[in-house]
Amino acid sequence: MIRENGVLHVVATPIGNLGDLSQRAIEVLREADLIAAEDTRHTARLLRAHGIETPCIAVHEHNEREKVPRLVERLQQGESIALVSDAGTPLLSDPGYHLVRAAIEAGIQVVPVPGPSALIAALSASGLPTDRFCFEGFLPAKSTARRKRLEELKQAPVTLIFYESPHRILATLDDLAGVFGPDRPMVL
Repeated sequence: MIRENGVLHVVATPIGNLGDLSQRAIEVLREADLIAAEDTRHTARLLRAHGIETPCIAVHEHNEREKVPRLVERLQQGESIALVSDAGTPLLSDPGYHLVRAAIEAGIQVVPVPGPSALIAALSASGLPTDRFCFEGFLPAKSTARRKRLEELKQAPVTLIFYESPHRILATLDDLAGVFGPDRPMVL
């Protein structure tokens, strides 16, 4: 008997409010054979809150390349896998790229399950122009490299969106002000 390939679902998860998980996402997570999670402990809280008992495996930046072949094999055997990050949409400054790329190359169907996205939420409430924007993800951790990247972006005629970790935010704000000057509007 020939078994059909499974499906890889890329599932957006809440970015702060557990109630933001869509009904469709709950169904996909419940029906999946496996959940590939950035941090299984973090995902376990979400799953418990919604009564989901699907097994989880950790797939993060330190082990993703090593886990991908076995996950693709499981997909080829007909299993359904849901990929989640700790918050928001997987692959947006989060792990998952290597798994999605390998699944596509193996002819596996990849289905997005849209939902919360920190970058879109921030953009929509920023008061900055939304017709053209550029998402840069995380800037370099070191100030010299960060300033260099900001200089490259200085003349971009678009709204720029960055992610930053709480422990670097003040240094990054200093660099942003130093490179962009007082006339470029910013929202934190």
